[in-house]
Amino acid sequence: MSDQPIHPIQQLARALTWVAGGLLLYGVSGWILAQPVFALHEVEVATPVAHVTEAQVKLVAERQVRGNFFTVDLERVRAAFEKLPWVREAHVTRRWPDTLVVSLIEHVPLARWNDAGLVNQQGEVFAAALDAAIPHFSGPENSSGEVTQAYRQYQQHLARLGHSISELHLSPRHAWSMKLDDGTRITLGRDKPTARLAQFTQLFPKLFADPSQTPAYVDLRYADGFAIRIPAAARNPNQS
Repeated sequence: MSDQPIHPIQQLARALTWVAGGLLLYGVSGWILAQPVFALHEVEVATPVAHVTEAQVKLVAERQVRGNFFTVDLERVRAAFEKLPWVREAHVTRRWPDTLVVSLIEHVPLARWNDAGLVNQQGEVFAAALDAAIPHFSGPENSSGEVTQAYRQYQQHLARLGHSISELHLSPRHAWSMKLDDGTRITLGRDKPTARLAQFTQLFPKLFADPSQTPAYVDLRYADGFAIRIPAAARNPNQS
């Protein structure tokens, strides 16, 4: 005996039944998930922070956390935290039954950048307020990474002399210059600046064994040597 064909009206009825059942299940599920028992009550910062304040965390939570444990948009909350001045990276997860856990990676400042910004340890520019005394970098737009890398190379050589860089500048013509913590200004130029600085730091202890003769200015742009300028008081120690 062959199966009887299903009438089109029966097919439509079955389809409508499934659709109605699906909508009912969706509605019930939505109603259950919307119940207060799933509400979020806490935003917890799980990582130690030096600059992000409790007030900032509370403000982000009040403005950006919408929905409950199941419906909250984690990406929206993460993006909001990453807009805070000192936040480099944020991660947001749920913890049952009513908590959002936030992990924050802050910028670690290395230097000031041009007129207003700061540079972090990765050479990235960010905007934040800082009162601490740190070096000052300057250079063309998008050159902060290059300046940061050069700073680390130059600082290795200057550390042998017990000095550090207080200012480092890269000109639009790609010439380097710097100021040391004792006020000495050094012009490196464009051609092999790291090699020239390394040579100078090797000769420095022999040339300037007397601390009173420390140069005020050093020009390393010469192929076979360098030029120096000694402060007037050091050249004429008997003058009052």
